Amino acid sequence: MPDGHLETLHDIEDFVRGGTFYGTGGGGDFDRGVKILKKHLDMGLSLGWVDVGAIADDEYTMCPFTMGSLATITDDKAAFMRTFEIDESQFGYRRGEHLADAAKALERYTGKKASSYVPIELGGGNAGSCVAAAAKNGVPVVDGDFTGRAIPEITQTLPSIFGKPVLPMSSCDAWHDICFIDSAVNLKMAERIGKQISVAGFLGCDMAGFMMKGSEMKEVVVPGTLTCALDLGKAIRKANEEGHNPVEAIVEYTKGYFVAVGTVSRKDWYDKDGYYWGTHEIVGEGGYAGRTYKIWFKNENHICWRDGKVLVTSPDLISIVDARTGWPFTNNQVQEGDRVAVISTRCNERHRTKEGLEVLAPRAFGYDIDYVPVEEAVKEW
Repeated sequence: MPDGHLETLHDIEDFVRGGTFYGTGGGGDFDRGVKILKKHLDMGLSLGWVDVGAIADDEYTMCPFTMGSLATITDDKAAFMRTFEIDESQFGYRRGEHLADAAKALERYTGKKASSYVPIELGGGNAGSCVAAAAKNGVPVVDGDFTGRAIPEITQTLPSIFGKPVLPMSSCDAWHDICFIDSAVNLKMAERIGKQISVAGFLGCDMAGFMMKGSEMKEVVVPGTLTCALDLGKAIRKANEEGHNPVEAIVEYTKGYFVAVGTVSRKDWYDKDGYYWGTHEIVGEGGYAGRTYKIWFKNENHICWRDGKVLVTSPDLISIVDARTGWPFTNNQVQEGDRVAVISTRCNERHRTKEGLEVLAPRAFGYDIDYVPVEEAVKEW
């Protein structure tokens, strides 16, 4: 029996809601994750996960994931898509629909059968889509993921950091165009090629990679994270139902830290190279009044300043939630005028190693900023 079950729409929404918080602004849309999982539940498929220890060491595992930007499709891009006889109105729903097909394509290409799937990251869309793909293909999904949060690049996953090859990798876009990346000069080039395929697919593709034995997977997985996502989503919902403060419930469950509460006063963003880039500016309220906060994102949130001084950075998590309901936002949903709370939580310990910081601390994004663990940084707030 699976260790975790999604048996109702409530379960699905709780799971995707919790995953969206850990997605730190990225990791795929809440609506996409719910739609895909509900579709598979309505088909009578079993949705859930098993403990990492249930996976045999000598069996192959695989990682299906989506790649691309969360940026909205502009009118100009929609017009360009129509020149390819593509219906852009279906794009958002189709993204993630072909993870199961990408996984099957990789099996055909490698001649290896995967007995289980592992999500590449947490996030409402990516983790939910992986669970759905596993259900569709009749294999278990592991209660864990390869990052413990969401990240913009495969170079920042734990398998990549600790030497597990992502290639070969399959890709299937929203219109079922399939291709493979067999080899690349290095991991950064593999990321670049994959992102360019997602750009060709108009902002996103469903992909599969990290084919490895169970024994190797166990060396680099962050265990128990799908259960954490489900439990956090339940905590947020119950706090709302019972009249408690849902934002405080998030901080309590995650052992996190309040960064700010206020109103989004400005948002700047652009879409480039398959990533969603930009900044949010927040004017503090209540105990945060008189302060101005700025958050920089590349798909996910990575640096937060207060009045020009750095407060917290990746690899620790920076999540934006609705200040009243605690519902977490992906960055494409944040709008000027939204009243929000910003919460930071600790990343997994392996991203705090030398190898992890090299790819996910501020200097990896071109900022001359030292990483300070959030539990130490908070002492100076």
